[in-house]
Amino acid sequence: MADKKTLADPSTMFKDPQEVVQRNDLSRDQKIEILQRWEYDIRELQVADEEGMPQSPAQPVSLDAISKALHALGVEPDVEKSAPTKQRGI
Repeated sequence: MADKKTLADPSTMFKDPQEVVQRNDLSRDQKIEILQRWEYDIRELQVADEEGMPQSPAQPVSLDAISKALHALGVEPDVEKSAPTKQRGI
């Protein structure tokens, strides 16, 4: 699997989700894991923002960009299993 540093904060290791998709040194599963972690982190920031909690500067990567990268890897959102929260039950 991807190393702990990469999973802890993918935004520090990659400039955008497409860079993850294009990496040859990562397996498909590792790419998916990194992108899903990145998505979760962005959703957490959105929740914190809605709750008025201070946070770091705005995330330059959109959920749409992550969704497109996951789609490029053949991963589609599972609407039936999605929770009604921003974290989608992750």
